[in-house]
Amino acid sequence: MTTTFSIVITTKNRLEELKITLAKISYLLDRDDLECLIYDDGSTDGTYEFVKTTYPKIQLLRNEMSKGLIHNRNVLLNSCKGAFAISLDDDAYFITQNPLEEIENYFSNHSNCAVIALRIFWGREELIQTDSEEVAERVKSFVGCAHVWRMNHWRLIPNYPEWFEFYGEEDFASYQLFLNDLEVHYLPEVLVNHRVEVKSRKHQNDYTSRLRKSLRAGWYLYFMFYPWMVIPRKMVYSVSMQFKLKVFKGDFRAFAALILALFDLIIHLPKTMRSRNRFSKEQMNQFQRLQGPKIYWTPKKIPHEKL
Repeated sequence: MTTTFSIVITTKNRLEELKITLAKISYLLDRDDLECLIYDDGSTDGTYEFVKTTYPKIQLLRNEMSKGLIHNRNVLLNSCKGAFAISLDDDAYFITQNPLEEIENYFSNHSNCAVIALRIFWGREELIQTDSEEVAERVKSFVGCAHVWRMNHWRLIPNYPEWFEFYGEEDFASYQLFLNDLEVHYLPEVLVNHRVEVKSRKHQNDYTSRLRKSLRAGWYLYFMFYPWMVIPRKMVYSVSMQFKLKVFKGDFRAFAALILALFDLIIHLPKTMRSRNRFSKEQMNQFQRLQGPKIYWTPKKIPHEKL
């Protein structure tokens, strides 16, 4: 039978989270038209052995030494056989019970759509209300933890830049797609639970590292895609907002991240120049008029009944 769908997951030392995800999507893994590929990025917690033993149908890849999220996503996407590749984080699963049919139907009806961005609820609590009044629409970009590629369009653009390391690859791909007259669409009919408490991230040990990588990825993209005349203004605005919203409020870890990110930008300027694919001024204006990426979905509060 033809493989229509590929589910691709990269993971590292997060076995307990992966167990939950695989249990939640197990009803999909038995389908004849679906394959699942998992990339174990050098885990030392028994991830490889667990998946190999418990889910023998899953195609398992492994790095003895970690090569990073973006490297793994490139390998997974270039290895899968499905017409549509569903990228999930190891702590994300579908709440919608018929996601594959919704995805396939949407792609069939929108031939210029290269990536579907799914509706994402961030949180560990059990959702009670899952309905949404949102409608499908074209957007600028998508979120890495839950999206779907039309694979013949993935093959038209360069691989994700591995030297970004963690953030920014989705925007890189979205810019490349736009320049190829292809589109990213948001599909709220398919709901995913990403089991992450966003507010707690500021208090985690990797806060500075995450902020550093996020800032520099945005700056790399300025120098790779934005018209030259726009870059100075964008850089000044980005840096000033970090000072205004974080540093001047006493967040000195943010100041460290800012300095380190600027240093990274200087080091990698030659790479940004070799990878450049600039928007014209008119293209930039057209792109900016699109809706921003739909990153977080929050359910409406259900009013208490009157006693």
